Amino acid sequence: MAWNTNLRWRLPLTCLLLQAALVVLFGVFVRYSPDADAHWMEEKGSLNVSSDLDNEFYYRYPSFQDVHVMIFVGFGFLMTFLQRYGYSSVGFNFLLAAFGIQWALLMQGWLHSYHDGYIFVGVENLINADFCVGSVCVAFGALLGKVSPLQLLVMTLFQVTLFSVNEFILLSLLKVKDAGGSMTIHTFGAYFGLTVTWILYRPNLYQSKERQSAVYHSDLFAMIGTLFLWMYWPSFNSAVSNHGDAQHRAAINTYCSLAACVLTVVALSSALHKKGKLDMVHIQNATLAGGVAVGTAAEMMLMPYGSLIVGFICGIISTLGFVYLTPFLESRLRIQDTCGIHNLHGIPGIIGGIVGAVTAACANVHTYGPEGLAHAFDFELGDANWSASMQGSFQAAGIFVSLAMALVGGIFVGIILKLPIWGQPADENCFDDTIYWEVPEDEKNEVFHPEDPTLKPSEP
Repeated sequence: MAWNTNLRWRLPLTCLLLQAALVVLFGVFVRYSPDADAHWMEEKGSLNVSSDLDNEFYYRYPSFQDVHVMIFVGFGFLMTFLQRYGYSSVGFNFLLAAFGIQWALLMQGWLHSYHDGYIFVGVENLINADFCVGSVCVAFGALLGKVSPLQLLVMTLFQVTLFSVNEFILLSLLKVKDAGGSMTIHTFGAYFGLTVTWILYRPNLYQSKERQSAVYHSDLFAMIGTLFLWMYWPSFNSAVSNHGDAQHRAAINTYCSLAACVLTVVALSSALHKKGKLDMVHIQNATLAGGVAVGTAAEMMLMPYGSLIVGFICGIISTLGFVYLTPFLESRLRIQDTCGIHNLHGIPGIIGGIVGAVTAACANVHTYGPEGLAHAFDFELGDANWSASMQGSFQAAGIFVSLAMALVGGIFVGIILKLPIWGQPADENCFDDTIYWEVPEDEKNEVFHPEDPTLKPSEP
């Protein structure tokens, strides 16, 4: 079926209406946190703080910068592997992230930072908004090349809302520890995106199959995204941890898990190829699975060797997923996962939740110390109502809550996005920038031919 992909009025009106609504809501509800307000000078005196360096900005902003780069550069360029979809990969990621962080500041603010009729915004709120949008970027990976920018804006509106509710249930009601978002960000984002793409199944997508592959330079651009994500993932997992040992530990655990994951992926990628060659898809994606899987337990006493084991296991499972599971999902379950988010975020996210539950259940005074245990799991020292086994049970429950929210929400949003009003591309026009972007003429007419070694340049 042919759709009307001309968005001349629909896209501008949607963007402007959304931004106008956000301006009004920010004007009514959002104010600076004490650390960002001009009354900080008075605040310092009441808190007996002598230096501006004690402002939260100086503790959190370096981590915020790293997370911000991951969302806009890392995720954006990771998805540029499609040979004719580079503009859309980076540009649509930019669009949904810019809208998403504004809506996330409101949604998370109403649930976590709402006092006396206002949402008080500081640098930690910015980090959490980026985390929320990271979940949307994950879901975008499953839909890459098959949806319009209007569909992405609608999806972002609903997903940010559902993410914020799910996060509130896990962190505030169940008191789950999930520093790096294995459950709240990766598990929720992956299975939400997979459910939406299942609802939006395209039976004739094979008509665009030739554009669903990569070329040399597009894979190279995608590798830039991989490297940015890989380098900054320790900051991602430790960004909102408590100052001191917890944040320090989260960075070390993530660092070790990522490193182990790379060696494992390279080994398995070569072993699974009949000529022992490496597959760039595995190197771009599966090498990041260790950062996803260590997220929940990042600030716990997982120990460095435990982090290496997590990275090792996830490197194996993620690579096997790209080789065997992705084709199975498409052929048998009608799930067309463009970027393989099930292997990078879905399964590693569940593994991360399990690792977090086991690690929490094994927590004890000998390992943490009395004060360290209370500080790590946010309970009052001597509280008889808290136990490690109960914490482990709540951690495990968080996995199922995230999955339920993702599946139910994904079905609901998928049905909305299936309506023929969003300017989505036809099956034969998927994975092509020219549908929504003005592309240089030489790119429009470019045809890729295999190099003929018998042809030689003419003599001068």
